[in-house]
Amino acid sequence: QRVEMKVPTFWDPDVYAAVGGVRQHLGQHGKRLVTPQEASDVGSYVTIGQHQQQFETIYVAIASYRDWQCTATVEDIFARAKYPQRIRVAIVDQVDPDDAKCAQPSTPCGTDPDQILCRYSHQIDRYEMDATLAVGPVFARHIGHRMYRGEYFAMQCDAHIKMVQDWDEDIVEQWKSADNEMAVLSTYLSDIQGAIDEQTGERLHLSRPIMCRTDYEGWGDERHLRHGQQPEGVPGIHGEPTLEPYWAAGFSFARGHFVVQVPYDQHLPMIFQGEEISIGLRGWTYGYDYYTPEKSVCFHMYAIGKNKIKRKSVKLFWEHSNLYTGSGSRAMARLLGIIQMDNGVDPDMWIHDEEEKYGIGKVRSLQKFFDTFGIHTETQTVEPHLCRFAGKKMQMAFKPHLRK
Repeated sequence: QRVEMKVPTFWDPDVYAAVGGVRQHLGQHGKRLVTPQEASDVGSYVTIGQHQQQFETIYVAIASYRDWQCTATVEDIFARAKYPQRIRVAIVDQVDPDDAKCAQPSTPCGTDPDQILCRYSHQIDRYEMDATLAVGPVFARHIGHRMYRGEYFAMQCDAHIKMVQDWDEDIVEQWKSADNEMAVLSTYLSDIQGAIDEQTGERLHLSRPIMCRTDYEGWGDERHLRHGQQPEGVPGIHGEPTLEPYWAAGFSFARGHFVVQVPYDQHLPMIFQGEEISIGLRGWTYGYDYYTPEKSVCFHMYAIGKNKIKRKSVKLFWEHSNLYTGSGSRAMARLLGIIQMDNGVDPDMWIHDEEEKYGIGKVRSLQKFFDTFGIHTETQTVEPHLCRFAGKKMQMAFKPHLRK
């Protein structure tokens, strides 16, 4: 059965129409590295306070699937920000008719307008999708990228996290300390238990993961790289984030042009594992560099410990997978074909629509990534020692060659 959905258009201001659109303006769809001037053309500011100080805006994209915790997450994002006026949250809310809607206040705003979700309702956008049409996080996050509207920073997180106090000022300072326009701060988040002082919002957990561990999983033509549990420890580098090989979907913070240049591919239904290596490799070929933050600004509620029963009650998108039989295999063939990890699969097995929009750039080659980080696509094996290099060694080797 064919279903048509009305979705937001990608941010593409009319001022760039004469040159073929904002993607053409920003490095010609990855054919070259975006220039500092071009990068500076992306990003809005908001004026706050009696001194009329300007702050960079922050776009936060959340994809939620029938998640009862989504509302609390959105509320926390505003409540614990130092400058909540700078934040705009966009929610892709995949729900059944009887589910609670994300970011819906507990009391009507007309009755209690001082609620956080009421005070900042004009900074919250919500796209509702029937849960039966949900085909995985890639498509939901694709819609989230469509909802971006030119903010200076773009952040992505899950619908079940908790923020530390003044998280916005903290993460912006960490990004700036990298001194790299192409920096993307990204990691698997640590568990929430014992991580934050509930009264003050102070960070109690000082270690953080670093993205350096991956391996192949799956069988046959669908065999792909999946990042597993990452090593975690107190940072050995201070005053700046640490370079790492891989990108994580659960937390990503970058300049807004990252989601403009490397949007989620809408042609990848029923993909769960595989999205991270797809975005990570595509971003690499556009010239982006990945870092783990020195300090965590948010923590994740995993289905472990005292939260196991709570999180296990949340439904998962593949409850309707019977409606989309076979689409995941075709999507994985496209995903692997675009990032040249298909290991010889017939190109006729996957669709090639909009490959320029959702494809790889030419700033750096995929082969350079594979060679640098010990990934052998022919034998589908990964050298196991990368985590010994990620950290101080990688920082010392790569940092002198990064563009500011």
